[in-house]
Amino acid sequence: MYLNKKVVVVLPSYNASSTLKQTYAEIPLGLVDEVVLVDDKSNDNTVAVAQELGIQHIIVHEVNKGYGGNQKSCYNKALELGADIVVMLHPDYQYSPKLLQAMISVIGEDVYQVMFGSRILGKGALKGGMPMYKYIANRVLTLLQNILMNQKLSEYHTGYRAYSAQVLRAIPYQKNSDDFVFDNQVVAQIFYAGFEIGEVTCPTKYFDEASSISFSRSMTYGFGVLGVSLRYCLAKLKLLKWDILEC
Repeated sequence: MYLNKKVVVVLPSYNASSTLKQTYAEIPLGLVDEVVLVDDKSNDNTVAVAQELGIQHIIVHEVNKGYGGNQKSCYNKALELGADIVVMLHPDYQYSPKLLQAMISVIGEDVYQVMFGSRILGKGALKGGMPMYKYIANRVLTLLQNILMNQKLSEYHTGYRAYSAQVLRAIPYQKNSDDFVFDNQVVAQIFYAGFEIGEVTCPTKYFDEASSISFSRSMTYGFGVLGVSLRYCLAKLKLLKWDILEC
């Protein structure tokens, strides 16, 4: 509980058995009321590790629903539990759980209602081992997205995010894709609804066990997020009606 606000951390999981224990060990449980793990039909023993750790809420998908589909289950459960603040933390130990306090406090103090852990602020991305092609793609995509969406985020592609429950209830995230572009559709919905996004510098770790997508899927993702930003721009100009922006 933080300032009488219930904090729920959600762990969207897929084949995370080798890193889940290390991730969970660094979550500041004194600030967190509930932890939810959603397993997207892993091929390893992620669920068994989660049970061994005593994670309170474990949801297992009977079929693989994709990264976006996993998040939908995460947020649905967090809101069902009465969360005031919801933090998405990847259990692959790529993002530091030690930043949870900073992200929670910003939302808890009503400074921002959404916080992103940015790998690009500072030098955390390259220092942590982000491949150069991913770094360049991230920078180019973010520049184009900022232009199209009239914003100044340092990064649109982080998987470390915290939301007030008010934001999650205000945006129609259920309409979004079940794939990786889900995250960028959420960003479009947040800005369209009039909320702002704060950022905190986040050191990042790249290693064999950390989740990643292939080059071909990265290309598909890149074109997808540009499509999201372009459609957002056209919707703001009243040149396009896009149903995922409307509650």
